[in-house]
Order: sequence, then structure tokens, then C-alpha cells
Amino acid sequence: MVAVATVITVLLGIPLGVLLTVTGPGALAPRPVLHRVLGLLVNLGRSLPFIILLVLVAPLTRGLVGTTIGSTAAIVPLTVGAVPFLARLVETSLREVSHGKVEAALAMGARRRDVVRTVLLPEALPSLVAGTTVTVVALISYSAMAGAIGGGGLGDFAIRFGYQQFRTDITLLTVALLLVVVQALQFGGDTWARRLARR
Repeated sequence: MVAVATVITVLLGIPLGVLLTVTGPGALAPRPVLHRVLGLLVNLGRSLPFIILLVLVAPLTRGLVGTTIGSTAAIVPLTVGAVPFLARLVETSLREVSHGKVEAALAMGARRRDVVRTVLLPEALPSLVAGTTVTVVALISYSAMAGAIGGGGLGDFAIRFGYQQFRTDITLLTVALLLVVVQALQFGGDTWARRLARR
């Protein structure tokens, strides 16, 4: 559930973050109206509590996968909640790239899309990896909440077999497992980002 949502989030969130960056004031292709609209949509997506988002996107979920219950159905709200989050992190990462490098590429005759592909994304790669890691950790948290309404996964397991059956040991075991998974992912992402930064 989290893996599929992560892949879709990366495929949608990175281009959206790039678009937010290049359409901003003083950027490669300033489009004030488009930038404001995209920024508003991203801010709205990020400001909604996930438990409310689960209910709001239920019609979309039913339309796409035919149901609102289960791990497959949970992928839709997970993705909808995570794309704006990652897009904003991508925008922040790309803005940190030295403006001098962008100007140098343009001065050498690079087209705008080439600047994105050969300067912005490679220079921001360590930060993009770190941002993606943060997003995956957030997705794990979201997936645990999705379990509260039958979304499946570890959250569903903890509620059904731990909380509802008064099995504190199962609840604690699930929490411990989530902590291990999150720590492993965070460590892996941080290590990868550091290696990329050294290169």
C-alpha cells in the first residue's frame, strides 16, 4: 500500500514541484496566475487533516477502484494527501540550487527544459532524496490512520486485533514494528542523500 502510493506520489509530486518552481516569480518560465493556482491547490492539499481527506476523496476512490475499503482503496487518499506535501518539498529543494549555475547554463545556450534536467534536478538530488524519505515516513503515518476506517495495513491490524480485543501487547508490538520500519527508511534515505551530496 505504502510502496504503490510512494511510486505514484513521486511520479506526480516531482513534476508538480518542478512546475511550481519554474513558474514562480523570477524563475525560468514565470507564469504568475498558474503559479498562484498551483500554490493554492498545494496549500489546500497540505492543510487538510488526513482523516478528513479520507472522507472527502471517498467518491474519487470508489470511482477509481470500486470500493472505499481495503489496502487498494487506501492508495488513492494516501497519494492525494502526499502529492502536495512532496511537491512543496521539491519546490523548496529546487529553489536552493545556486541561481548562478542556472544563469551559466542559460548563457551557454541551454534551453529551459534542459536547465531543469541537467542543472536543477541533479544539483538538488540529495535534497530531493531527503524530501522523498520524509514523504515516505509521512505515508506510513497516513496508512496507520487509514487503518482506522478499514484501510488495511498495520494500522488496521493494531485496531482490530489490539485495541478492539483489548490486546495491549499486540498494539505495542505494532507500534514497535512501525518504529523499526520508519527508522530503517529514515536511515536508508539519509545515507543515500549523504552519499549523493559527497558526489
